Amino acid sequence: MTVRIGLLSTADINQAILGARAADAPFEIAAVSSRDGARAEAYAAEHGIARAFGSYELLLADDRIDAVYIALPNALHFDWTMRALRAGKHVLVEKPFTRRPEEVEAAWDEAGRLGLVVVEGYMWRHSAQTRLILELLPALGELQAIHSAFFDPVLREHDVRFDRALGGGSLLDIGCYCVGAARLLAGREPAAVAGEAWSGRGGVDERFAGLLRFDDLVATFACGFAGKANSLDVVGSEGSLHVTRAYSEPDGRVLLNGSEHRSEPGGDYRAQLDDFCAAIRGERAPLVSRADTVAQAASLAALLESAAAGGGRVSLPQA
Repeated sequence: MTVRIGLLSTADINQAILGARAADAPFEIAAVSSRDGARAEAYAAEHGIARAFGSYELLLADDRIDAVYIALPNALHFDWTMRALRAGKHVLVEKPFTRRPEEVEAAWDEAGRLGLVVVEGYMWRHSAQTRLILELLPALGELQAIHSAFFDPVLREHDVRFDRALGGGSLLDIGCYCVGAARLLAGREPAAVAGEAWSGRGGVDERFAGLLRFDDLVATFACGFAGKANSLDVVGSEGSLHVTRAYSEPDGRVLLNGSEHRSEPGGDYRAQLDDFCAAIRGERAPLVSRADTVAQAASLAALLESAAAGGGRVSLPQA
């Protein structure tokens, strides 16, 4: 079964999805939609996509589409996920799905009721480099600290990431990778978090620094829309691990106590799409689970709550 995927929007991130196409892929990019019909037609012609629609609703109504990839602004993820599910489409939705755990529960409940698959698209989780990090982790002994930094310049003055109403800000755009990495490597959920935000254009956090407390382990991170960094450091009682290109465009290099270990570079978007298609075919559960998505949303919400209150500690419920 080849999964026929439609793109909801012509967002720049679509390039990564289109770049994952190959003769042996279990999916095809069958359609694209935009609020501007002419833009959709031009995009389809440029990228070799068979069908173009001048609205998202028209794409969802097409029974030749099995699934959709939603790369709309963050604040629109939940609404359009629910619309897609009710139109009978499986959903791969860009990170972060939401900062509201109750929206995760509602969407996954709806998908279960309809026999559909919904997955949050954290491509970093699917890379061979991330698997290598997890394989090397036991060599560190008892974890002592985790720190990561993700800074990526946003040069367009009117970029959607500066729009507060649409879910802009550096934490939700790129800091979420650091939060997800801390949770994954700790192997449990934080008991409490604290965050500090530096507001800029549009009133969003152009820089954000955070702390996640896992009982006897502390993870820290920083992110922002100026400068360039993409790193991860893990310290254990028996050694340390460093990754220079941890989240975007991984080069497959991981340093364990100064010695280089290698995995295949790239391939994360293809692996993510393969995983999505396998879940649709019923072969296995998706790598990024419902519980993982709920917990990620809860951590992001607590960090934003802390920053809004001036950086105080916010506790999270424990299972």
